[in-house]
Amino acid sequence: MHTAIGPFTLEFWKEGRTQERRSGLRGTVPGFGEVVLTAPLPLKHTPGSVVSEVRGPSTPTAVFETRGIHTEATDLPTLNGSTLRVGDAIVHLRRNRFGLTLRARALHFRYGGDHYRLRAVSRKRFVLTRRADDEDPGVSLAAKQSGLGGGRKLVVRTTGRAVAAGIALVSLFAGVDRAPLTRGGAVRAALGRSTRLLAESQA
Repeated sequence: MHTAIGPFTLEFWKEGRTQERRSGLRGTVPGFGEVVLTAPLPLKHTPGSVVSEVRGPSTPTAVFETRGIHTEATDLPTLNGSTLRVGDAIVHLRRNRFGLTLRARALHFRYGGDHYRLRAVSRKRFVLTRRADDEDPGVSLAAKQSGLGGGRKLVVRTTGRAVAAGIALVSLFAGVDRAPLTRGGAVRAALGRSTRLLAESQA
């Protein structure tokens, strides 16, 4: 179902203690009900990987998982060594790691017959676009993250008619390290992971 919706906001939540602690963002999306992002899932339940997940009664469950040694130096799943699952489908991701512009470095994928593009605007802002086709003019979901700690939130503004998968996906990418979508962010992320791994190896 394609639905025209206004802006919506997901706000920080946290529950549990130590190894069972869960946190992320959640809120109510007009026409789609509650959406809950857990980012990341407790490491106790995802050994060897870092996983973020979105669930909601009217949206498909979306999961972004990263495996590899670099997961020891990151708090969120990254675009490197990653797997995206929406419902029962595994979604193939592609991007140009050597692109010189934000548009060239965008993440592209296809789900449910729709073509999507995730493009960074800045470190805290990104846009998820569903390409127009013969049946629908497509949609643009512009997301902005702000705040620190318990004051974190995500505000999404929609242009066009959204579908449930798009709502789940734009929420999920708020719980993913999107640094590689910008040249500077990719460099900073690589240096940060190297420094953290070195520090942990010497501890």
